[in-house]
Amino acid sequence: MNISTKEYTSFQSEHINRGNEEDIFIELTTPVADNRPVFIVGSFNDWRIDEEKYRLTKISATQFFYKFSTEQLQTDRIEYKFIRGGWENQELDEFSNPIHNRVLDKNQRVIRIEVPRWKNYGLAYNPKYLPKIEVVDKEFYIPQLNKYRRVAAIVPHDYHKTGDKKYQVIYMNDAQNLFGESSPYGNWGIDKKLAVLAEQGKGDVIIIAIDHGGAERTTEFIPVDTQRFGTSAGRKYIDFITKTLKPAIDRRFRTLTSREHTGIGGSSLGGLISIYAGLIYPDVFGKLIIMSPSLWVTRHFPMNNISFFQPIPTKIYAYAGGEESATMVPNIYKFIDAINQQGFDSSIIKIQLNIDPKGTHTEKRWGEEFPRAIEWILE
Repeated sequence: MNISTKEYTSFQSEHINRGNEEDIFIELTTPVADNRPVFIVGSFNDWRIDEEKYRLTKISATQFFYKFSTEQLQTDRIEYKFIRGGWENQELDEFSNPIHNRVLDKNQRVIRIEVPRWKNYGLAYNPKYLPKIEVVDKEFYIPQLNKYRRVAAIVPHDYHKTGDKKYQVIYMNDAQNLFGESSPYGNWGIDKKLAVLAEQGKGDVIIIAIDHGGAERTTEFIPVDTQRFGTSAGRKYIDFITKTLKPAIDRRFRTLTSREHTGIGGSSLGGLISIYAGLIYPDVFGKLIIMSPSLWVTRHFPMNNISFFQPIPTKIYAYAGGEESATMVPNIYKFIDAINQQGFDSSIIKIQLNIDPKGTHTEKRWGEEFPRAIEWILE
């Protein structure tokens, strides 16, 4: 059923502003105009799809409404979502992440909802915006460690069509977990997340993805010697990125080479070594993406070393999840507090901290957070 905006205004006047006080109306807007119908599904109909009576009434190409009748509102809690004909076309957030089930607020007569994006027949991104993945070297030599490692570059979809344009660069640890299907733990899907940002005119960046060392990952990612993990190779690993890899990347790609356009990031131990990189090489890295850092490795780092950090303009995006461990969120607060206690001007050290009470220690969750981090860190 389609009605005009004028007809809907009349409908509101008759049914919302008069009588039927127990009915609840949902007004849905979406910037995505297409011909797919919108349905509401939820606990009230056992999540069944394509039932005509749960189809929203179309007001315009981007506006819809639905009325919950008194009979439908008998249960105490109603969870629901919107789909465009099937689960392969369900609603998404602005970064194309699936949303949690909505819960109906029965205290509101009119509920206004905006759905920024939808899956399109199973895809949460437009393939034409996918970045290009180029293998820099399957066996890039690391002289500092006398080892070889695969290094890949993820460049914007239009990189080879933009002439002399230069790009900011973010070095990311644990490349096996960032894209592709090789990781047993899943992956961030950063290529797909960058495609979503590119469609919005954002995320113009080159990502340099460095494979971790497998069994030697811990040794290379812990920043200091510890009794539990032994001798650290963290300094040698970061020296490789700053003194060997970065010069090679700057020669091969059109990069903005200065520190304010260069970042490093990772999760878990990869987040911990990224903190270390920012502390010992602030002249190289002006942007840090720190996801669920393994600050439990040692009580003395990095808190006691932050006092040596030079107050050069730096942006830090930090994330932690409440369901990762008992210490994850408290430790990241301690880390942020240790920086703030140095008395740095907030215009010099900018910190964006996101705590997700339900966040888990998973590649999937870090992938969901990644576009938020990239959008903020590149501003």
